[in-house]
Amino acid sequence: MEDKNVILKNISRHIVLTSSEEEHFCSVLRKTSIKRKNYFLEEGAVAKDVAFVINGCLRAYSIDNNGFEHILQFAPQDWWITDMYSFVSGKPGTLFVDAVEDTEALLLSREDQLQLFNNIPKFERYFRILTEKSLVSSRQRMMDNLSLTAQERYETFCNYYPTLINALPQKMIASYIGVTPEFLSKMKASLLRSR
Repeated sequence: MEDKNVILKNISRHIVLTSSEEEHFCSVLRKTSIKRKNYFLEEGAVAKDVAFVINGCLRAYSIDNNGFEHILQFAPQDWWITDMYSFVSGKPGTLFVDAVEDTEALLLSREDQLQLFNNIPKFERYFRILTEKSLVSSRQRMMDNLSLTAQERYETFCNYYPTLINALPQKMIASYIGVTPEFLSKMKASLLRSR
């Protein structure tokens, strides 16, 4: 039940559930463990589930025609993640989602999510709030990539994912902010010297 407390605490920030609603919600969740470097989702597969990270970290990324990874999102503890396009449309996805470290997550299927919307309408509000926040964050990131320097993008990353700064390999942070690992290393050294 400890795992369920983490997700219920997250939900309680946005909506208030009765104990029977909590019980119903918890009954449709499925627990999974994903070993480091293993996939939760691969490009071309249909995303049937959204994952809530209990502990560990997942990341969503695409790979371009030159074989370069472009990381779109990290999901540390207390975050949701999936290929949202595929999850909502039921069409094959364009993202990979894998484990940065050994991860435990709770899964909610699209089918169960839609039934929750009917049975407990408060969940529509909860997921609408998450979707709006995700859309705003995605738009802001796009604007940041167009207008901020690499150093400013790194500082934004540090503010957005404070628990991941020292937990992630440098090459993943570099991919997320759109620079090479070598450039990130030089930039961090320069930042340390200037402080």
